[in-house]
Amino acid sequence: MKYPYPTEEHTVQTSKKIDTPYLVGITGGSGAGKTVLLKALLESLGTRQVCFISQDNYYKPREEQPLDGNGVQNFDLPTSIDAQAYAKDIKALKEGNTIKLQEYTFNNDAATPQELTFYPAPIIIVEGIFVMYFEEVAKQLDLKVFIEAKPHIKLKRRILRDRDERGYPLEDVLYRFEKHVMPTYEKYILPFKDSSDLIIPNNTDFSKGLKVLLAYLKTMV
Repeated sequence: MKYPYPTEEHTVQTSKKIDTPYLVGITGGSGAGKTVLLKALLESLGTRQVCFISQDNYYKPREEQPLDGNGVQNFDLPTSIDAQAYAKDIKALKEGNTIKLQEYTFNNDAATPQELTFYPAPIIIVEGIFVMYFEEVAKQLDLKVFIEAKPHIKLKRRILRDRDERGYPLEDVLYRFEKHVMPTYEKYILPFKDSSDLIIPNNTDFSKGLKVLLAYLKTMV
């Protein structure tokens, strides 16, 4: 699913100064449903109240990605991400600055990268599989949300996403899920579940968890 980036017409800020934005970190395994949850949050709160910035646009260039034992690029390691740049931009938003960067389109030659603009807002949502692992990102978060789903459900969602958005063949998706995605989840993502402030199950539906999160965030704006 395409990330719901706001357009300029939806991000016109009022003259009221944002004193201290509230930072929400959302993580979980690949295919857990982070993007769907984010879209629901933006639709409910509105882009004037929320700025959403994803880890996915901070991947290093393809030629800098680490290789596994079979020579396959592994996009599911912390070293695949420019964590320093991500943390820097989050800090800039928190300080009230507007930032720009180019959308990362992985290997999808059919996709034309957009220039993305991020405006400061009362709530800043920071999303990605490593947002709790990266110390410089995690220490800026005020609320940590973990969304989870069973492995076979995450695999199905990943197959559909990678086929439609990234142009990966099924064989490649299955290889990466077994060799890259699941080992990374167990080592770098799952350990942070117990230290999260809110855990949202999403095997079939996350509506109850969404209501709890929305009710809380509305008290922050």
